[in-house]
Amino acid sequence: MIGNFQQIFRAAAVLALGSVILWSCEPDPDQLGSQFFENGAEAAQKSYPLIAYTVNNNDTIRTDGSRLQSATLGAFYEPQFGLQKSSFVTQIRLSSTNPDFGANAVLDSAVLVLKPAYAADSVTTTTLEDYVFPDGDVAAKKVVNTYPVTKYGKAKRPLNIKVEEVTEFLGANDQQIRSNRNVATGEVLGTQVFDGSISSVKVTKDADNSVLFERTPSIRVPLDNAFFQNKIINKAKSPELADVASFIRYIKGIKVSVTENDGYIFNFDPNTVEINLYYKNDKVEGSTTTRPQSVFVLNAGAGNTHFNQITTDHTGTPSAAAVAVGDTITGAAKVYAQGMGGPGIGLKVPEETIASVRTMYEKDKIGIIAAKMRIFTDLETWNNNYKKPLSFVVKQKVNKVDLNTYLVDLSALYTTGIYNLVKAYDLEKNPAYYDVGITQTFKNIIEKGETTGAHFILNVGAYSIDAGGNLLGTLNAAQGPQNFTTRGFTPNRAVFVGTDPGNENSAKLILTYGKK
Repeated sequence: MIGNFQQIFRAAAVLALGSVILWSCEPDPDQLGSQFFENGAEAAQKSYPLIAYTVNNNDTIRTDGSRLQSATLGAFYEPQFGLQKSSFVTQIRLSSTNPDFGANAVLDSAVLVLKPAYAADSVTTTTLEDYVFPDGDVAAKKVVNTYPVTKYGKAKRPLNIKVEEVTEFLGANDQQIRSNRNVATGEVLGTQVFDGSISSVKVTKDADNSVLFERTPSIRVPLDNAFFQNKIINKAKSPELADVASFIRYIKGIKVSVTENDGYIFNFDPNTVEINLYYKNDKVEGSTTTRPQSVFVLNAGAGNTHFNQITTDHTGTPSAAAVAVGDTITGAAKVYAQGMGGPGIGLKVPEETIASVRTMYEKDKIGIIAAKMRIFTDLETWNNNYKKPLSFVVKQKVNKVDLNTYLVDLSALYTTGIYNLVKAYDLEKNPAYYDVGITQTFKNIIEKGETTGAHFILNVGAYSIDAGGNLLGTLNAAQGPQNFTTRGFTPNRAVFVGTDPGNENSAKLILTYGKK
């Protein structure tokens, strides 16, 4: 056991925040860090109960383009949380304004393209060695790779995807939009039964192995030819297609949804959504007229106003009952956390615990080495195979106000590559558990007498990072670090053991400290 504490101490020393964790220039007990394991020094670990409760997030969250690094689509129902359903709403824009489709242009097909996340290591390959490429009847080989889309929920059920015309102006693409915004829709533009998998296609010429055709994995929803023939192809060089401002008021957008109220939710890239218009026109060369196929792209991704519209129905569920109570005084035996705007978890260190630890610090000269909060999933109500949350975002609550800043631990230690705000254990088992590191935050409360209080809010998701691995909230500090998270598009959820005396998995604070 002493060896384990020594490992904790060494790790803490490596992570030392200048002088704040262990190496202080102040007199005892702040100088104890280097003496904990010398001359027979004692090390100990002690746990204290936490007040745990369910936080009401009002089932809303920002899901506009500035927050939506990934979009969600689908529906999932289970009895603890009820229904959660996500649709995608977006403007569409011309890839080039005032397009010319040529003489006698006729649309062959219109296809909506979505690129979901998929399991690249689970591939099924079909090869046609004697394939004949139709454009020129070329002898070729066709290779189709099929992948399962990454899903959350009841993964084996098909979904019916529906595309509708949006009939209200969606506005500028820099606006803030919350997930409970509704939009007016008109005619259905297309439907597709989605079996949960996507395919890539590659066609190579037999003669020289050159690539004749290649398509990346995607969902392709066929759309109404007549709508796009009349609205786009026949309108070439019209005022409606002359500029962006006119076009996004002429065709206001599309809504992509599923007809089911149960199944699964999957993620896709909102910035690469597009509609491909395949058409033919007359091409005259001398006395010969041909009709080659061309493609015109309507951009429905980056640069457009887009957002996820999320519908929830917790009616009659245990999570709804927990949200209605939200007892911050004694806590609740079970607490609920759900992504995409669903409820979160409040964890509060009782004032008497803080007073007790402060007395140990002042009278017994202890030095805090580590402090973490531990929560377990509830085996009684959440014993299933649904993917558990991978992480949480954590904010401090002071005088009933949620601070829009990182915990001091994360701010100071993220770039070290050693510190983890949340560590998850046994995610493939039931129960799983999570440790939330609050060492420096708790030390400041105890050792510096900060009056902020040890009250925290956990929500399903992680903090967003850029391509270089930097926290986006640090780069956009003026906008509030807590705004830059994956909460809006993380569908995971779980039921946890809250404040449940006598239950060994009850929410707890685990304190590791040294003593002379």
